[in-house]
Amino acid sequence: VKVGPPQKGEVRVKHTAVALCHTDAYTLDGLDPEGLFPCILGHEASGIVESVGEGVTGFSVGDHVVPCYQAYCGCCKFCKRPDINLCTSVRNYTGRGVMAADDKPRFSYEGKPIYHFMGTSSFAEYSVLHQESLAKVRMDAPLEKVCLLGCGISTGWGAVWNTAKVERGATAAVFGLGAVGLSVVEALVKAGASKIIAVDLLPAKLEAAKKWGATDTLNPK
Repeated sequence: VKVGPPQKGEVRVKHTAVALCHTDAYTLDGLDPEGLFPCILGHEASGIVESVGEGVTGFSVGDHVVPCYQAYCGCCKFCKRPDINLCTSVRNYTGRGVMAADDKPRFSYEGKPIYHFMGTSSFAEYSVLHQESLAKVRMDAPLEKVCLLGCGISTGWGAVWNTAKVERGATAAVFGLGAVGLSVVEALVKAGASKIIAVDLLPAKLEAAKKWGATDTLNPK
């Protein structure tokens, strides 16, 4: 697979770590109505900026970054209020697996196009992203860990802070203790929940939940 150079407003990233999400498997199985094939899946990763295209601001070669499937331009009406997940800057292009500069993907195989996935396509050594689809992280942050910020951790925290709006002193139960579930536990602790019931079938995950702050654990077996 060939990965073309970044065009205007684009950044090429060399991935250093990547995580697997159920959404990738869901799309691979053909269950995603918006899934395009052939494509390169993956949306939870970390990496280092390898090159930048014309007009890119805020990113330089060598920067440590996390791909973001929810773009943020900082300029549209949604980004100027607490609705940044609705950013319109590149949504029309990421949904069609192409880049805004020329309406084409940067991936190809034997001369044929391969589409982008969620504007990230992290299951490749290199990927080209819109600059709006990247977030810079500290140079001393461990890349093998911050890759989880791209989906698992942000999903768990968002469920607590943005969706459920958990209040201090609340009681909450968390069913399933994978990356998202453990992130929910951590967010509940920070939100001040007084009782956090962690539920899973695997004893090791229940022990992990205790370390993350769960007050009670339950194995349905």
